[in-house]
Amino acid sequence: MSFFIRSKPALGWVMGLALMYWAQWSSAAQSAVLETPPPDVRPVLDALELKWIKENPRVIVASMQFPLYLFKNELGRWDGLNQDILQRIAQMTGLEFVHRESFSPDQLMTMLENGEADMTTTLAMNDERRNFLSFSHAFGGYGWVFVGREGESALYSLEQLNGKVLALPARHALEAEIRRDYPAIKLRTVKTNGEARALVESREAHATIENETGVHLYPTGQLQVGTSVEGKWEPDYLAVRQDLIPLLNILNKALEVFPAEEMRALRSKWMAGSAPAQEPSFWRRLSSWGYWCVTVVLIFGLLSVLWNRRLKVQIDQRLRAEAVLKDQLMLQSALMDAIPDPIFIRDLEGRLIMCNKSYEDQFATRFERLRGTRLIDCAAFPPATAELLHGEVMEQLRTGQPRYVDRQLMFRSGLREIYHWSVPFYGADGQLRGLLGGWIDIGRRWSRSDRFLA
Repeated sequence: MSFFIRSKPALGWVMGLALMYWAQWSSAAQSAVLETPPPDVRPVLDALELKWIKENPRVIVASMQFPLYLFKNELGRWDGLNQDILQRIAQMTGLEFVHRESFSPDQLMTMLENGEADMTTTLAMNDERRNFLSFSHAFGGYGWVFVGREGESALYSLEQLNGKVLALPARHALEAEIRRDYPAIKLRTVKTNGEARALVESREAHATIENETGVHLYPTGQLQVGTSVEGKWEPDYLAVRQDLIPLLNILNKALEVFPAEEMRALRSKWMAGSAPAQEPSFWRRLSSWGYWCVTVVLIFGLLSVLWNRRLKVQIDQRLRAEAVLKDQLMLQSALMDAIPDPIFIRDLEGRLIMCNKSYEDQFATRFERLRGTRLIDCAAFPPATAELLHGEVMEQLRTGQPRYVDRQLMFRSGLREIYHWSVPFYGADGQLRGLLGGWIDIGRRWSRSDRFLA
């Protein structure tokens, strides 16, 4: 159990790395689908269709910029989902698709009506368009969304626009249906979606309707994107002039054999991330916050465990160092107490900071009573002797010179002849720390020697 608890952080990291690896593998798998050369699939065309391709190898495509589906990139070349599909069909059939640009739905349909183009890829189907265009099999789709002014109530149905101005590009896919089913809506037609948005932003129109895929690619400014237009969903088609039935059949056969995985990969390549970011629900936000809180707690928990472990190591090291130091102090104290002559240590102010047992016995007192006292502060010596010795101590601390001298010194117990020594001592940093000294009673030393010789 304790092993499992200690291994929790490691398991968390392993799971995180596994998730990262899975995400990278998924992304790599999708990229592999797009980068893998397409299989050599070709539609089965009859003799009439093959003859048509031979006689009409170039197909003119009326094209209007429709973000993600069809647009000009930074190099001025046509790009997008529909362009990738046309290129794949070109590989299957040998056709060459040549774009001819238009700048509004009205202009695009006029080009098709006048025979200036053979087909298009961005028109939705309605009754008006079926009069002169034929539509291929569907290969995807999109919905329509309302675009209104920021700060106003969001639109969720066409009934809300009764009596209000709705701006649409001329010959919009929904125009005829809205005029027929919602006559109370004041429809105002313009050339492009950009002009329709400008009317809404300037409050000349209440709303407009745009494709849900492209609407989120433009800055909203004073606009807000509303909900989808209920029941209005448009499949993606290739639209061909009605007099070009062989071309329609060729396109349909190509779409029928178009690899499903490749189509999904192309749609994912262009449409992933184009959907609007909806505000997460309360529970979703709570779950997200909970996830991050748990993550933060786990991180802090891991850091706390590591920090506590580091502190424990430092405390153990300090305790061992203190034990070694304590042993050294005990040894030092034992050595000093074993010396039969008095020994003392004084700091830079002349205060007593250590002495041995012989020093205590000399003055019949305990170190605790003498600790921190100067010679002139205690009754160990007569006042005159104390003043003399204290002056010598301070002079030695000033000069840093050792002293070894035989002298007669007046104690409280009387005059004695002693060998007096004292040396400055220094710390590990080379700085002067105090004075170490002591004395030997010469009279007692000779008396002991005489007894020894006798």
